[in-house]
Amino acid sequence: MKHGRNDRGDIAGVRTVRGARVVIEAKNVVKMALAQWLGEAETEAGNDDTPYGVVVHKRHGKGRPEDQYVSMTLATFAALLQGGPDEYRF
Repeated sequence: MKHGRNDRGDIAGVRTVRGARVVIEAKNVVKMALAQWLGEAETEAGNDDTPYGVVVHKRHGKGRPEDQYVSMTLATFAALLQGGPDEYRF
């Protein structure tokens, strides 16, 4: 869902089991730039007022959606494993 400088990710309507929004930044490129992409996802999550931003990126040679990669920070992963609470514990 593009909003210019206030981009809120590429895939809308995704929520945790507890109802928190999850921003997804989608990428289909040959060369990975994971740090940049995660920065974009975090910025877009802030634009959408949610702490959960992830990157879904194309796994070349694999065409099925369920075979693609998802990248995120460990903090985001820990929070999502707990169902998406506002705070996470390691």
